[in-house]
Amino acid sequence: MRKTKDEVIQLAEQFAKQYLEKDPSGHDWWHIHRVRQLALEIARRERADNYVCELAALLHDVADEKLNESKQKGLDKVHDWLMITEDDPSVIDQVMYIISNMSYNGGKNAPLATLEGQVVQDADRLDALGAIGIARTFAYSGWKGQLIYNPEIKENEDGHHSFDKTAIQHFEDKLFKLKDLMNTPYARELAESRHQFMEEYIRQFHKEWNGGHATP
Repeated sequence: MRKTKDEVIQLAEQFAKQYLEKDPSGHDWWHIHRVRQLALEIARRERADNYVCELAALLHDVADEKLNESKQKGLDKVHDWLMITEDDPSVIDQVMYIISNMSYNGGKNAPLATLEGQVVQDADRLDALGAIGIARTFAYSGWKGQLIYNPEIKENEDGHHSFDKTAIQHFEDKLFKLKDLMNTPYARELAESRHQFMEEYIRQFHKEWNGGHATP
């Protein structure tokens, strides 16, 4: 019997929770929940397909390369689940396109070609910004066994750092770049205040690191 969209969404929630409910890296179920809520709000404003956006938001980190043996293994896991859960091949293709191409990847990926992909990517990136983004950065850094900060880390001539990355370095390497990579007007609006909050946090961090003095 063909499942309703609501039934598929409920099953997707269960599937995501199965793999991510206790994840300690910042990619847990509540990250998925926040991305889903943001994606639905952006989709409403941009007139994107709510169902495709919600389904992709729920499934995107089940396939995340960081949480699987490889990117392909993660994608195969989600694709196999969709094949037995969703009857519409076009929905499967859209969702797989989104989760296959939405990662940051050093900012090297081409812009997503579909509005739904842009919406879900924006929602995921917004959750990497602001107060939540700061909390997730330190959770992920701890999970990876990285230091909070090391002022002795310098960039090589090719722009790469000569030591292991730190949590604070991640702000410069990625987070401060996300504001200008938002696809949709509403996401750009939300990103602005979250970006400013992170800038203020980093200023305060360095002030405290330097014994109460602002960074020169």
